[in-house]
Amino acid sequence: RATIIMSIIILSDIHSNLEAFQAVLKDFSRERVDQVLCLGDVVGYAADPDQCIETLHGLTSDVVAGNHDWAVAGLADTSCFNPEARAAVEWTAGIITADHSAYLKGLPLTLCLPGMLLVHATPCQPESWDYIFSLDDAAMSFHHFDQQVCLTGHSHYPIVFAQDTEGTISVIWDSTFTLLESHRYLINVGSVGQPRDGDPRAAYVIYKPEEASFTLRRVSYDIKRTQRKIVAAGLPTFLAARLAEGR
Repeated sequence: RATIIMSIIILSDIHSNLEAFQAVLKDFSRERVDQVLCLGDVVGYAADPDQCIETLHGLTSDVVAGNHDWAVAGLADTSCFNPEARAAVEWTAGIITADHSAYLKGLPLTLCLPGMLLVHATPCQPESWDYIFSLDDAAMSFHHFDQQVCLTGHSHYPIVFAQDTEGTISVIWDSTFTLLESHRYLINVGSVGQPRDGDPRAAYVIYKPEEASFTLRRVSYDIKRTQRKIVAAGLPTFLAARLAEGR
């Protein structure tokens, strides 16, 4: 009889996109899921914040705060947000339930699990909401966590940085790779609800601890339905248009 390998599902940046979230849930339903981790930004941009919070809350308690979550809860300054993002934050704050606002307010900035650190943006001053795009950004971040793996989101761009025993950092572009015991990793899992790497499909990661393997999954969803909801809610049309381009 075949052994069923346990899976840990890693999500980030759902951004109130219920269609993308549901497509991801359906995609990983075939896995034997032991745990679901979420790296923040449950809300913002799209039109189903309450439903996305409710769904996530039913899935897992292993969730860290994103900048949009904290902004909606009144904990983060939105002066550095672009006008469309700020409009979405204000709209979301005005319609979500008090319980869901309290839920967002209670999310921690970081979460330590065996061998892994979860953070939305960076392990260095996570409340600054900086980005990890370059090798220099990655080098700075490796100094600020002790675990083998740091899982991040925020940029909506899936990318893996690996650091060897000499401190040399390289980029892994493969959609599936195996952790080497001698290496440390910064893994950005991409975005469920608003990918920005040119691929409009929802992104998430399946981690199989027994195999030490990470796999980036891409899932098609009903983008047009999400777009119609954004427009109907009176949110900026740019937020709808960008979804089709994965930008």
